[in-house]
Amino acid sequence: MVNIRNLDPSASPLDYYGSELRRLREEAGLNQPQLGRILYCTGSLIGQIETAKKVPTREFSERLDAALMTSGSFSRLVGLVLRSQLPTWFQAYAEMETKAAYISSFQPQLVVGLLQTPGYARAVLGARTEGDLDAKVAARIERQRILERDTPPLIWVVLSEAVLRQEIGGREVMRAQLAHLLRMQEQEWVKIQILPFGAGAHAGLMGEFNLLRFEDDPDLVYTEDFVQGHMTANPAAFREGSLRYDHLQAAALSVEDSAAMIARAMEEHYGDQPEPDGRAVA
Repeated sequence: MVNIRNLDPSASPLDYYGSELRRLREEAGLNQPQLGRILYCTGSLIGQIETAKKVPTREFSERLDAALMTSGSFSRLVGLVLRSQLPTWFQAYAEMETKAAYISSFQPQLVVGLLQTPGYARAVLGARTEGDLDAKVAARIERQRILERDTPPLIWVVLSEAVLRQEIGGREVMRAQLAHLLRMQEQEWVKIQILPFGAGAHAGLMGEFNLLRFEDDPDLVYTEDFVQGHMTANPAAFREGSLRYDHLQAAALSVEDSAAMIARAMEEHYGDQPEPDGRAVA
């Protein structure tokens, strides 16, 4: 049965997306199953998106633009839809992240979100969130589109060695994640340093934080606790964050030595493991 639930297009980006999809589909003289066949999906999925029960993907939006000849309208709109799936308290930071010229991040437990693979992100988000996990993963990966710009922000990340050893999502997920870090490290605008256990007490013991620098806006420091995030442009707070980050960079391995440690961890901890008879298993 076709779902004809009425939507308030002003309620959210997802509601607006659904109402526009229904309007343009009907203008094209297509029912949900017919459009589904064109997009290689089910009519039920079309109905779920039209009634804001399912979050569309970027791939779906691109196919939809081609099918309905909308000149990229849905591809542009889906960015807003996916950002709306981020935690409310995080959305302001995500908006500023898109404008930053320089992003510095210290992460003692997890790979920074901008460098996570979908598999790793799914494992992380699945451990501590409820609701539509697919939508949350898509929203996190959507943030990474800033790295695909002609002039992306410079990303400098310091990760604790613990990030390499904490198995998130299983060995295959971790191996793929560390391989991704090595690939990203090859980009001239991405720098990754590992803070080894041997560094002992360090300037990041208070927890993770990000520094955002801008061409025209005040610089920001962002921190998180177990409830939500906190963002401030207070100059004194930013100076303190910058000083701590400088100390972390000084204590961390060089970029080259960090890449070697990542590669070594990938092979030693997440590579093929021998069975008792000596055969290797994945």
